[in-house]
Amino acid sequence: MSGFNSLAPGGRDVCAQPPEPPAEPLSFSVHSLPTLALPPVRQGRLKMLVVLLVCAAPVIASYVSYYVIRPQGRSNHGELIEPQRPLPSAAALPLTDLDGRAVDPASLLGQWLFVTVAGGACDAKCERQLYLQRQLREAIGKDKARIDRVWLVDDDVPPRPELLAAMQDAAVLRVPRAALAAWLAPAPGQPLEAHFYIVDPLGNWMMRTSAPSEPALIKRDLERLMRGSAGWDKPGR
Repeated sequence: MSGFNSLAPGGRDVCAQPPEPPAEPLSFSVHSLPTLALPPVRQGRLKMLVVLLVCAAPVIASYVSYYVIRPQGRSNHGELIEPQRPLPSAAALPLTDLDGRAVDPASLLGQWLFVTVAGGACDAKCERQLYLQRQLREAIGKDKARIDRVWLVDDDVPPRPELLAAMQDAAVLRVPRAALAAWLAPAPGQPLEAHFYIVDPLGNWMMRTSAPSEPALIKRDLERLMRGSAGWDKPGR
């Protein structure tokens, strides 16, 4: 319609597009990123070390109990034998029972052996040592089932019947004294009879201790050996 004028008062065209706002410069502002909650490296390493120590503790305790039993210059404390001496063969260590029947040394394997050496006549000192050998084994308590008492008779003298009656739960074997040198040995200047000899279940002679002095220290040595070997040695052969 010609009656309509598209110009508003003042001469402005009302149908024209509104002017665009002036362009603004681009903003390159960098906003802060969220912080990641990462555990400290030192704390992680410490936790890992604690886990490793907990896992390794039984093994470490076993080795400490087994090997850290050194006498530190005390003659009445067990002396570790280094290197250990393995049980000889029957040819090198001809064992027999008291009736003269051959006994294979390998039959002794599988138990801890608590050994004493003495002639068949067995004087008062020998009797006291055999008595102490029995009492020390009994004092170990439940672990005594892992220890066998052994009396090695190193001559041809028959032991007295009343003495053998007290050795019913022990192994009494005869062996030539000279043959024992292939396996057991006393401390310098001492006779074979002066010691208890401790042999592990694999047949390795690994300790000697003066007998019969300081029974409490001998008992402590035996207890430590039982604790240190508890993970791999069980009662019975």
